[in-house]
Parts: sequence; C-alpha cells; structure tokens
Amino acid sequence: MTRITRFVGGLALAAALAAPLAGAATAQTADSDAQIMQGLSQATMFDPSLTAQVLRQMAQDAVTQNQPLTLDKSEIAKRLDKLAQITVQIQFALGSDIIRPQSYATLGSIADAMHHPILANYKFIVVGNTDTTGTRAFNLKLSQERANAIVQALVVVFGISPDRLEAVGLGQEALQVPSKPQDPINRRVQIFTIGTVGPMGKPVPTSAP
Repeated sequence: MTRITRFVGGLALAAALAAPLAGAATAQTADSDAQIMQGLSQATMFDPSLTAQVLRQMAQDAVTQNQPLTLDKSEIAKRLDKLAQITVQIQFALGSDIIRPQSYATLGSIADAMHHPILANYKFIVVGNTDTTGTRAFNLKLSQERANAIVQALVVVFGISPDRLEAVGLGQEALQVPSKPQDPINRRVQIFTIGTVGPMGKPVPTSAP
C-alpha cells in the first residue's frame, strides 16, 4: 500500500473517531471505515482462555461428534459474541479460497483500521464461516482456508504484522441465523479483537503522538 493511500485512509478513520463508539459487540455487517473502527475498538476486556487453538478444537469436536444444530446459537457463537468484532462480506471464487478482486477494498479498510494508533497494539482472530450447504467437514476445511487467505492478504498486501493475526475456520459451527442454516447470510468473515501484542491491560494510545 502506498503512503498516499495510507494517509488518505488515516484521514478517513480519524474523522470516524469523532463519532461516539458503541458500547457492545455487534454482528451487523461493517460497510464503512467508521463501522470497522467502531467494531474493533469496543474492547474493554478480553477472554484469555478463548484462543485460536481453542476455537479450532471446539469446531473440530462439533464436526467429529456430529453435534446437532439447534435453533439457538452454538456455544462457540455465544462466546465470540462477547468480544469486540466486525462482520464483513468477502467474496471468494466458488468453492475456493481465492479472494475476488472487488473485496480488496474492504480488506484495505480493515488494514487501515489495524494500522491506526488506536488499534496498533491489538491482535485479532480472523474467522471464516459458512452456511450448511455441503458437508460439515468440507465447510470446516474451506472456511479455514479462506481465513488463512485473508490473513495472508492482510500481511503481504497491506503490511499487517503476522504476530497480530491468527486464522480460524469454523465452518457451519457458528451460524449467524441458526433458524435459517442455508441462508447465505451465514457465509461471512468475522474479525475479533482478542488482546494486545504487549502485556495484557497495557493502555492503547487514543491519539497519534
């Protein structure tokens, strides 16, 4: 990303910060720089026990044990709902982890937020989700590959430190609308703020020096 692009993105985000930040996590799709910044800046406390490895194991156990899907949110979804988060629509080629070109603008907005001083000390989990079309095992594998692809793009194309990102595929194990398991709305990418790069509880600057 060029310095001009970063500068322009920074100005847009700085303007967004003038608006009050929401106080609770939201699952609504983030469509703008302001919404992305608001969603990822909502962290007031973290759950150190909820790691990428734990999430992967919970999803794998659900698939292996063929746990029944219910009309209520899964245990995974309930735990994730407590974290600062955004939900975005990233388009992929059918059945693959190839990101479609039109989605790079969204990834650029996410990267601008992550580069901003308010979020510069935070780390994130990128989560891929599917609907129930296809087998559970296939959906779990595909969602992990797609989460990996997004992390790779954020690192290679947009310069986010790999130490700040982890990828998790949950397949169909955290449906957004459990009552409509095949609804495309369940196919989404979520990004969760899970802690700081430095010691937990370290203050994050609220303005650029």
